[in-house]
Amino acid sequence: MTKRLLYPFDIAILSYVGLLTILIFIFGRPINLYYKPLLTNLLVALIVLAIIFLLKDIGRRPVLFFRILYPGLLFTVFYEQTGGLMRLFFPDFLDRQLVSFETSIFGIEPSLWLDANLINVWITEILSFCYFSYYLMLPVFLLGFFFLKKYDEIKKGLTAICVTFFISFLLFFLYPIEGPRYFFAGQYSHNITGPIFRPLVDFAIESGAVHGGCMPSSHVAVALIILIFTMRNFPKAGWYLIPINMGLALGTVYGRFHYASDVVVGAVIGTTATILTLRYYDKLAGAAEKPLIDQTETAKYVS
Repeated sequence: MTKRLLYPFDIAILSYVGLLTILIFIFGRPINLYYKPLLTNLLVALIVLAIIFLLKDIGRRPVLFFRILYPGLLFTVFYEQTGGLMRLFFPDFLDRQLVSFETSIFGIEPSLWLDANLINVWITEILSFCYFSYYLMLPVFLLGFFFLKKYDEIKKGLTAICVTFFISFLLFFLYPIEGPRYFFAGQYSHNITGPIFRPLVDFAIESGAVHGGCMPSSHVAVALIILIFTMRNFPKAGWYLIPINMGLALGTVYGRFHYASDVVVGAVIGTTATILTLRYYDKLAGAAEKPLIDQTETAKYVS
């Protein structure tokens, strides 16, 4: 059976951990304030290396499950880690610059225009449903594709998602933005409320969101990647995702979580990462690797 030591998403994860560690040592002052992210990076690197070297018998489906899906368990760790790194490069958030830029284009900041003209409980619930659906997209994508034995598509999708998340997280520090709900706090005339999905969104945000991390919108970027891979493999299902993705993008601005620029930059990053992954994945993976679907379909699985 053909065995492979590294997948492109392994390299992306280890490269991100290594680069972030170097940046912390260079820019993190005083360094004792950054012991938690440094320790997190060390532990993640050790876990990833252990997975790479220990989980080799990918002919067994339980082993294969953890070998190719483990990145999905790390994204939350990496995201939460960014909360302590927002001021790695700059002492303050830079919302004023971004608001000035958007106002020069639109004449008024879109978040404030929406507050004055479009707050409605039905719109809130529809867009909140779309926004909340993001939290289900990644697990459904990974588990669904694994159940359907779309293993190579999972590897490509995870590679694009890793690249997208890691670029996004680095931009969180390089251009720190806290978002409209903080920058315009006290300036809104209306509260955004709803009976079902808005409370669910509020709960998700209050439970896991970090202060900052708005530029770019990684929600929009990753949702777009999942849409592209769904359209590639299950076009009929993909058509249902299109309005949800559109509602998600609108909901990030309507819900005061992101500026319009965050959405645009996130969409560009997600699209670019997907295009590059699909074009160069096979070259990165190496010509010696047989398609994983060929290996698993002929193997005898051990429950």
